[in-house]
Amino acid sequence: MQTIIEIKNLVKIFKDTAQEVSAVDDVSLNISSGEFTAIVGPSGSGKTTLLNLIGGLDAPTSGSLYVDGKDIAQLKEREMTAFRLHHIGFVFQAYNLIPVLTAKENVAFVMELQGRSRAEIEKRSVELLEAVGLGDRMDSRPAKLSGGMQQRVAVARALASTPKFVLADEPTANLDSKSAANLLDIMERLNKQEGVTFVFSTHDPRIMAKARRIITLEDGKVVSDIVKNDG
Repeated sequence: MQTIIEIKNLVKIFKDTAQEVSAVDDVSLNISSGEFTAIVGPSGSGKTTLLNLIGGLDAPTSGSLYVDGKDIAQLKEREMTAFRLHHIGFVFQAYNLIPVLTAKENVAFVMELQGRSRAEIEKRSVELLEAVGLGDRMDSRPAKLSGGMQQRVAVARALASTPKFVLADEPTANLDSKSAANLLDIMERLNKQEGVTFVFSTHDPRIMAKARRIITLEDGKVVSDIVKNDG
């Protein structure tokens, strides 16, 4: 299995008035292609900060962070933006869809930024929305979709750029139990059938149950890293 995320001695310190807080404290770990991994821990453990560092949404205080062989901690802001666009997919707790665009237009938008052809954008947008069970809602705007449907559009959008991996920060937090279970089934199927790599930040036991690897953080440190037996 190819290593696509390589983290060495990663530290992120936030300065809060008189004191410093180590949100991520000397973390080292590797994540390989095809993983379905959950980063878990109590509130304030550093899991969202770690996800933001991996996604290049925040810069580390020290340490190295290689994504697909490139140390993204060394990239300038414009370089990081371009790198994210082509390598990393994001699914956020708050959906973050563009309200004036339809489901299909939301998915297409990332590919338009990448400069893909109109024919390719059209084909892939339709395929992805069908894959997440929204083939009949492509022309609906977010306001006309349930929370679960919006999050499925967000998953399709995350995959549109053909990323190396998808980072999902508490993707089920705003969903009812049925919608959450449906979303997780879709992501698990995409992982197993299409080989899509997912890294979650979560406290949802349903995600932990499906994850094949669970990395637990406490006070910014990795306190356990468990790979489940497939059997």
